[in-house]
Amino acid sequence: MTSIRGGEMQPEHADGADALDQATSAFLSVRSRLFGIAYRMLGTAAEAEDIVQEAWLRWQSTDRSVVRDATAFLVTTTVRLAINLAQSARSRRETYIGPWLPEPVDTTADPTLGADRSEALELAVLTLLEKLSPNERAAYVLREAFDYSFRDIADILQLTEANTRQLATRARKHIADGRRTQVSPVEQRRFLEAFLVAAQNGDLTGLKKIFAEDVVSITDGGGVIGAARVPVLGLERVAKFVAGFPSRFWENTTLSWTQVNGKPSALIMRDGVIVVLATVDASPQGIGQILWVMNPAKLVRISRSLEASNQHL
Repeated sequence: MTSIRGGEMQPEHADGADALDQATSAFLSVRSRLFGIAYRMLGTAAEAEDIVQEAWLRWQSTDRSVVRDATAFLVTTTVRLAINLAQSARSRRETYIGPWLPEPVDTTADPTLGADRSEALELAVLTLLEKLSPNERAAYVLREAFDYSFRDIADILQLTEANTRQLATRARKHIADGRRTQVSPVEQRRFLEAFLVAAQNGDLTGLKKIFAEDVVSITDGGGVIGAARVPVLGLERVAKFVAGFPSRFWENTTLSWTQVNGKPSALIMRDGVIVVLATVDASPQGIGQILWVMNPAKLVRISRSLEASNQHL
């Protein structure tokens, strides 16, 4: 039996018979799609990788002679595994220290992360999806990001087509109610740049100019010392909170720009190590959300991507 991670086949028992065969090719051809589905449903890259690996193991042990559509089998397996894990993840996150944000992923090479469209990928959207039921998440992700028909989604979820439409409709409404009209990626970066300059300078007036009235600052520190353990709400409070950051937060830091979850983001680094990932969610009314990821475990994947890109320079 072999193990597949990161899109490469890794033999556990090396012999000539372990060459890339038709089953492996079928799996690798849809691997990025499987990861994209699982990641959107779970908001955690590590868990998504585990789901994809489990789907591969089940594909290996299945009597493939009776499988008419390999892609449909693998997608169905991945979705059902993700639904099961999402149900148990909700109870685990109730004990998480402070706000929980999705684990960011580098989308520089793949802006859509294996999907037909980049829907349900931004950190702000994944955070909203977290509040839905696993079936609602699955219906929304498969429909909006991967353009599956309601009939196919119904088959995957083992529900009626009518129920599937209801799930997708409720999910779409929840996402729409939780967000304003978005600005372009160029404007997103402009807002983020202006925010970081004002934050580093403690410029209270400058911050107020670029914030929406109902702006919220959310920090995922997972227990890291100094990380805010509750969201900060409202223009005045968020502006004072950011402008009042102690100088040691910015001391000896450098900024590196990247694209995370399809949006411009800033990596705040100290001594070459990422300590914070910062991004904003902006609308024509200004910055509505500031998202800070400080949990070291959630920055590992981004750090590896940065190291890999630097090696190719």
